[in-house]
Amino acid sequence: MNAPTRPGEPTVVAVALGERAYDIVIGRGLAASLGARLAALKPGAKAAIVCDVTVAALHLGAVETALKAAGIPCTRVIVAAGEGSKSFATLERVCDEILAAKIERGDLVVALGGGVVGDLAGFAAAITRRGLDYVQVPTTLLAQVDSSVGGKTAINSRLGKNLVGAFHQPILVVADTALLDTLSKREFRAGYAEVVKYGLLGDAGFFAWLEANAPDLFAGGAAREHAIATCCRMKAAIVARDERETGDRALLNLGHTFGHAFEAAAGFSAKLLHGEAVSLGMVLAFRFSARLGLIAKTEVERVERHLTEMGLPTRVADVPFRWPDADRMMDLMAQDKKVSRGRLTFILVRGIGQAFVTRDVDANDVRAFVASQLA
Repeated sequence: MNAPTRPGEPTVVAVALGERAYDIVIGRGLAASLGARLAALKPGAKAAIVCDVTVAALHLGAVETALKAAGIPCTRVIVAAGEGSKSFATLERVCDEILAAKIERGDLVVALGGGVVGDLAGFAAAITRRGLDYVQVPTTLLAQVDSSVGGKTAINSRLGKNLVGAFHQPILVVADTALLDTLSKREFRAGYAEVVKYGLLGDAGFFAWLEANAPDLFAGGAAREHAIATCCRMKAAIVARDERETGDRALLNLGHTFGHAFEAAAGFSAKLLHGEAVSLGMVLAFRFSARLGLIAKTEVERVERHLTEMGLPTRVADVPFRWPDADRMMDLMAQDKKVSRGRLTFILVRGIGQAFVTRDVDANDVRAFVASQLA
């Protein structure tokens, strides 16, 4: 394990992608220095700040002040909060407002928000004027450890989550951990599921560390920055090896094949947040692995126990919703981006920290398993 970060000193994680390389800067109170960082990166640039109504009320004023103090003219593009904004209609409006603000190729889009805004603003940047530079300023735990890093941008289709998008890397990620203080407990817990994911997919020692240190992480102690930096280092290393998800970047989807199907069934709504779906999906991936004889049930119980202690769903019954039957859930899984030549890609496990990618799973076995979980 890396030593915890020193208080007051930002941690910098490099994403090594050659000419598209960029830094992830992690620390408390970094929003105040955002203008200076952007002015140094893109002298003379204007900026369009994309955020949702919730984040606008909390953080937009401070970010605009920081940019204007550094001589960066900025305009605001505000969208509705929630997964519903990852739509064609909202994308069109965001692109039009960026163009109306006369943002040119040498200017910037700033994605100020959680995963929804990061995905939406990043995709708008990818396609407006055939590609604008953008900066991620993630305001949720989920976005700081996962969605802001790696250049995956997308909106949802009525046929499934994140099915329309582009790989478009940011030029900087600024993760101000002080912004997480304004999250609701539910939102923070949902983001924590993605933190746990990194331990479960490739670092058993980190998972054990989380079991011991989660209370300090939730309380905002030094464990919070250490966990975020650890996740970002893992993701940066995976993205550097496999930027466009042709190989082991798919490991980052642990729990997502099941989880996205439950999200889609719930209508991408507040009934089931993305992180909650990932928590449920990870437990199902562990249970399915146990059913296939890949992992001991005691390992599954350990994962389930920790996620339950942290207040996350681990059983279908934990989410009060009238779920569709197994056949409909299979249809939703078949729309997953990881389907290849009609075969579902699954991320399964041989132990905590030992995830692997497989397309060698019998659909009938999956259907029977899903039916058992729905029952």
